[in-house]
This record gives sequence, C-alpha cells and structure tokens, in this order.
Amino acid sequence: MSTNLTWHDHSVSDGQRAKLKGHGSALIWFTGLSGSGKSTLANALEQRLVTLGVHSFLLDGDNVRLGLNKDLSFSDHDRVENIRRIGEVGKLFVSSGTLCLSAFISPFIADREQVRQLLPQDKFIEVYVDAPLAVCESRDPKGLYAKARAGEIPHFTGIDSPYEAPETPEIHIKTDELDTPAAVDAIITYLVAQGIINEQ
Repeated sequence: MSTNLTWHDHSVSDGQRAKLKGHGSALIWFTGLSGSGKSTLANALEQRLVTLGVHSFLLDGDNVRLGLNKDLSFSDHDRVENIRRIGEVGKLFVSSGTLCLSAFISPFIADREQVRQLLPQDKFIEVYVDAPLAVCESRDPKGLYAKARAGEIPHFTGIDSPYEAPETPEIHIKTDELDTPAAVDAIITYLVAQGIINEQ
C-alpha cells in the first residue's frame, strides 16, 4: 500500500444522512451454509424494507463474484480476500446511510469478525441462517452439493472445507423451523428494537 494516502472525513455527518433518509444504517450480514436460505431471506427482507420506505441494497455472493471479485478463486486465501472486499464495500454503503444486506457463506469466524471491526459496534448485525447440512443438501438449488460429493468442486464448505458457525450472532434464524415471512418479521422486529428503522 502506498504511504502517500490520507483518509478524508466527509463533511456530511451520519446523523444528517439518517435525518434525510428517515432511518439509520447498518450492515446486515447473512451467513450460513449453501442452501441454508441466505439469499432467499435477504431478498425477502429487502422487499419488505422497500415497502417500509427504507433505503437498502443487497450484496449477493454470486453477483459480487461475477463482478468486483471475479478475479478470486474459492481457495481459503481468496475467500478471505472476498470477504475483506465485501466488508469494505458494505462499510461504504453504511456510511452513505443505507441499510446494506450481504448474503455470503463467509465460513470463517475470523473473517466475519474482521468485517465487524470495520464498523461501529451497533452497525454490524450478524444473521446466522441456520439449517442442518442434510436439509441444505436436500434443497441444493444449484446442484453444488452433488458436484462436491462427486469431487467436482474442491474446497466446498460443509463437505471438505469447514464452516464455523457464529457463537453469538445478533439474530439466529433456523430456516428448517421458521418460514421466510416469519424470519423476515423477526429481523424487522430486531431493527425496530435497535432504533435502526421506525415501527410501521
């Protein structure tokens, strides 16, 4: 990194942005195994936020890897870099006053903690989207588990690469027990209780 760089603070404050938008900002970080329901839940939450007049943006794992992070593989090293970049992008969205949603497997506790440290304490909301491996495999919308079991996809999380579950997530959603609308309700309730969005 160049030593000739200087961080420039914005002249517009977070409070001014919140007043303009009518709500607070945060990074809602969905983590869980492939097939656990991260993208489904994140998309449903964003739809609900739109109806509530909340400015939001969803960063989806596949979409980001097709663009910003298309130079990265799925090795452990590149997975770390993938999450680091997403954390930095999420931080920018939060600074803009937006409620940023990110849906990534992000299997390692240390990587998620690194993203948490980028933001003020109350601006990172970890949502553990929890479903047993057998349930995730039975869903397998992209056929990835079958390919991983056949040895066609190396380093696949949950098969031959570990997933480290959150120990103290802000929100814990068990998608084999809770349907999507109820899960969205639980997240909305949390956001209201934290004063990030207004009760409708």
